[in-house]
Amino acid sequence: MNTERPLDGIASIKVKLGLLVGVSVLAAVTIAEVADGGQVPLWLSVPVTVVGALAVTQWLARGMTSPLREMTEAAQRMAAGDYGQRVRATSTDEVGALGRAFNAMAADLASADQQRRQLVATVSHELRTPLTAQRALLENLVDGVVRPDDEALRAALQQSERLSALVTDLLDLSRIDAGAAPLAVEEVEVADLLRAAVAEASVDGRPVRVVDSVEPADLVVHADPARLAQLVANLVDNAVRHSPAGGAVALAARANGSDRWVLEVRDEGPGIPAERAEKVFERFGSGDDASGGTGLGLAIARWVAELHGGDLAAVPTPAGATGAVLRADLPRRARSTRPTHLLEERAMTAVTPEPPAPAPAPTPASPPVPAPGQGGGSPFTPSVAWPESDARPQPTVVLAALGIGAWAALTWPEHDIGFAVAVTMLAAGLLFWRVAKYRREVFTTACAVVAALLVSVVALRDADGVVVLCVLVAVVLAAAGLTRARTMLAVPLGVAAWPLSGLRGLPLLGRTITATGRMRVIWPVLRTVAFSLVVLAVFGGLFASGDAVFGSWAEAVVPDLGWDTIVQRTFVLFLVAGVALTGAYLALNPPNTGDVELPASRRTARPWEWAVPVGIVVALFAGFLVAQATAMWGGHEYLRETTGLTYAEYVHQGFGQLTTATFLTVLVVAVTMRVAPRENPRDGLLLRILLGALCVLTLAVVASALYRMSLYQEAYGYTVLRVFVDGFELWLGLVVAFLLAGVLRLSGAWIPRAVLVSAAVFVVGFAAMNPDAWVAGRNIDRYEAGKPLDTRYLSTLSADASPVLADRLPAELAACVLRDAPRSVSDDDHDDGVLGWNLGRVRATAVHEGLPPATACDPLLGDLHRG
Repeated sequence: MNTERPLDGIASIKVKLGLLVGVSVLAAVTIAEVADGGQVPLWLSVPVTVVGALAVTQWLARGMTSPLREMTEAAQRMAAGDYGQRVRATSTDEVGALGRAFNAMAADLASADQQRRQLVATVSHELRTPLTAQRALLENLVDGVVRPDDEALRAALQQSERLSALVTDLLDLSRIDAGAAPLAVEEVEVADLLRAAVAEASVDGRPVRVVDSVEPADLVVHADPARLAQLVANLVDNAVRHSPAGGAVALAARANGSDRWVLEVRDEGPGIPAERAEKVFERFGSGDDASGGTGLGLAIARWVAELHGGDLAAVPTPAGATGAVLRADLPRRARSTRPTHLLEERAMTAVTPEPPAPAPAPTPASPPVPAPGQGGGSPFTPSVAWPESDARPQPTVVLAALGIGAWAALTWPEHDIGFAVAVTMLAAGLLFWRVAKYRREVFTTACAVVAALLVSVVALRDADGVVVLCVLVAVVLAAAGLTRARTMLAVPLGVAAWPLSGLRGLPLLGRTITATGRMRVIWPVLRTVAFSLVVLAVFGGLFASGDAVFGSWAEAVVPDLGWDTIVQRTFVLFLVAGVALTGAYLALNPPNTGDVELPASRRTARPWEWAVPVGIVVALFAGFLVAQATAMWGGHEYLRETTGLTYAEYVHQGFGQLTTATFLTVLVVAVTMRVAPRENPRDGLLLRILLGALCVLTLAVVASALYRMSLYQEAYGYTVLRVFVDGFELWLGLVVAFLLAGVLRLSGAWIPRAVLVSAAVFVVGFAAMNPDAWVAGRNIDRYEAGKPLDTRYLSTLSADASPVLADRLPAELAACVLRDAPRSVSDDDHDDGVLGWNLGRVRATAVHEGLPPATACDPLLGDLHRG
């Protein structure tokens, strides 16, 4: 089986797709069963199962669609005139057949283009000599050097006939390229042939003497006289051009046995070195072109020689000598044959199914050209929206990600979230920043710093809600920084690009693994590590079971390697390493989504189309604030008479609606800014007035909502959720203030990043205030003021609240509240050590040591009133 393209042997694309589905489902079921047997939690097993199934599919599907992508790129390049493109099509299915047909078509187009180019060059070359002679004759006639008598006119007619014959020869040359070139064989006097060539060479007026000789003088051959004259003329022309002024060219013919004859042309030029003896016959010349010429003359001469059944070769010039010798060995009776070098050229361009021609690597000088009708390409195609700017193998990144995953696999199981998790996240973040394409930008660096602060909360706070919120915001912030997000749409696109990097980066991972496999040192290192682990396990197990002291040491150093923990550690390894790899790929090759915005919307033709609905919203906000002021000034009696509600019920009833209204106002302002016309200053003024009034009224509503929640919490108590909602409403007010500034300036390009950074700062401040401890303190303040204390709610708070509870509540009550906490600090068997270290839990453990035993707690739990 071909390991690079495992499914190449299957001849049907339908069977391949079915096999892919079946194997991927089987892989997913297997991984899920292993996870279930190892008691791996669902949040850990599901991502690994999905990634495992995708990895199996990716491995099996290698090479299935690559010919299609190669054909698309090759077709674009061929549209620009590059006919040397080929695709790799090794499969036997329909895609492979299409690839081979494409290669055949490309070869035919390349051959046709080559023949066209060669024909133009050959015509230029072959017409030059008779045209030069005819021009010289006409100039002599014009200057009076030659009289326009019958002899001169006959010479002009001969040159015209020569041109006509050359055109016919060129048409025959095209038939030579096609493999069919008939010869008109007749007796040819070699002496007459050479004398005609010498006479034609003297017409150019070059200061080179041409001397001919024939042995025997009456040598007669059977050949095509026109083509033979073409052969001799090209050889003489080449020798004359390469000879120095005043030099001589020797043109000699002699019999070689009874059935062969030899034609030699010797000049006094620089000669032909042995390493270039064959290159001089290549089209468009590989020899010394200092004397001019297109490099086609000798190629045509060899064609003619081979067409007669002979050969033309260059005799290498000895070192230190001068002069070149070209020797044609021809039969006395010509037989039409197909030139051997032409067969070689056709063999090079022929397309054979096995093995296929590899696709040539793209060069920067020849970029892909969009296909007709596609313009510049869709911004959502991978090559445009997500270019792979750094496609080099990244073995260091892969090893670093595996190291981070290995650290997590060794430290996460059997420990609570704490120091080890924080170190893992910080290490992953450092890897992302180290390889980030935009790490030198201020925004990316700021996002990295704030994200590091957020993930550090994992080791400082015990509240699950705070930890999860900080990690989620850190992920959003990291994605925005890595992709250089500038718009509101770019932020979610950057977050979505993180998991999608697992698919986009698979080819790079494959190239990295392949490149790593070629390194001579990597496999010896892996073998050494594997053998060392086996030796350590065997001998360590023997010594640990044979000596109790050594066994205790081993138990303290070696983690639990039971079946369940092995499975859990394996899943953690793959999950964390995968997250690190995808994040690193996103940092290396971020998509072009930083400036992506919603499609441009059509602006309204008349201002009242947007002003009327916005004015209605403004009026509603104003009416609501009037109602709020009336309720505040009217007092409790007015409120009860009007609504039948107490003040506490009144303030609680509307808080959720006010928060929703604030959020919707942000959307209204954003949409209005997109659709409102700004063609003249009056439109801008109207936009500023209405949206400015809406933002100001919204800020007043935010203040009202915060005030209502404050009254409600004073009446009914504080909870972490209520505090968070307070902060969220306050943050929405800040966003409205940003929008107000953008409205006044009619420019808001800076708002998306300001909103993102302010949200991250809010979360950092929320974690820094220690909300569980703050809520516990405020509720105790209410209790000390004579209001009831919900001790059952206090017992649900995290260990972050333990110091406040132990310090401000009576010792017996504090012991009871802490006894029922979700993570009881009185559990003596629970010891996370350094890996599970958490500041909140450490402080809770310290304060618990000074509390009395928790006894008779039932009467103390519930709504407690101060006695």
